[in-house]
Amino acid sequence: MDEILQILGKIQMPFAYDHFAEGEAPDPPFICYLLPDSNNFSADGKVYYKVNNVHIELYTDLKDLSMEAAVEAVLDEHGIFYNKSETWIESEKLYEILYTFEMEV
Repeated sequence: MDEILQILGKIQMPFAYDHFAEGEAPDPPFICYLLPDSNNFSADGKVYYKVNNVHIELYTDLKDLSMEAAVEAVLDEHGIFYNKSETWIESEKLYEILYTFEMEV
């Protein structure tokens, strides 16, 4: 978890785990991150190697390629292989750019 916090700190954007408290969300752009599940490796009936799946969600009110580039530059700097997807959240009037990757615990 410390490495994820270091990575997010380098992006220099407000961030919170899963969500901001109601009424406390900053103006976009901002990031929410979560560890929704794991993909551990087993050996001899035990967890041998722990791996968390990580989601970094970038929220913007306008399509912002510079913000995406900032997130990707930090992930690249840390040698993280990621997948990226995008969706428009009509009810929030926000774009969500989702970066997913695995990270050793």
